[in-house]
Amino acid sequence: MHRAVLFDFGGVIVSSPFEAFNAYEATHGLPHNFIRSVNSVNPHDNAWAKLERNDITPAEFDAVFAAECLTLGHRVAGSDVLALLSGDLRPEMVHALDLLKSAGYIIACLTNNVLSHQSINPTKSEVLRQDVLGRFDAIIESSKIGVRKPELRFYEIACTIISVKPDECVFLDDLGINLKPAAAMGMTTIKVTSSSQALAELSQVLSLEIGTHNAPN
Repeated sequence: MHRAVLFDFGGVIVSSPFEAFNAYEATHGLPHNFIRSVNSVNPHDNAWAKLERNDITPAEFDAVFAAECLTLGHRVAGSDVLALLSGDLRPEMVHALDLLKSAGYIIACLTNNVLSHQSINPTKSEVLRQDVLGRFDAIIESSKIGVRKPELRFYEIACTIISVKPDECVFLDDLGINLKPAAAMGMTTIKVTSSSQALAELSQVLSLEIGTHNAPN
């Protein structure tokens, strides 16, 4: 029996940063998906991976990422990439969190992220994001635990924090590479390509109606 539903954040609860990357590339005359291609080289030990594990600071990332880009033919400052990460909230996914919580499921956020500091004067977007994050029973952040998806230890820590076994979890992520180790552990996994697709699959897995038509305007 499933007891917990685990969500990635970027690309699931909020729009994918890849959309912002592509817009940046178009504006700056870069090849489509160039930023993703940089992050795919040496993916477990490149600048991006080190930043998400908090092995380097954002200032160090700025220079290291730019150097990695140059080896592939173009220079992109790491600070430019970090400015593209916020994404837009998907209200239908937020509504799903509320439905799951009401139904008694443990809900947790499993995110590869960058260590950040709370703004003194947060924007409306930041306030809304914090409100959504407050819905989770636990938030497992790569920047705080020192490991990242798809490292197996990340999922083991998540299960320990929320006191569940892997086969009691459903995990939603937009990247197949992050789902593979979770599935190997025994989690039910859903690759998110759209909110409607993901919620339809989740409804079927849990035998619980979680339709996008219930999302607030």
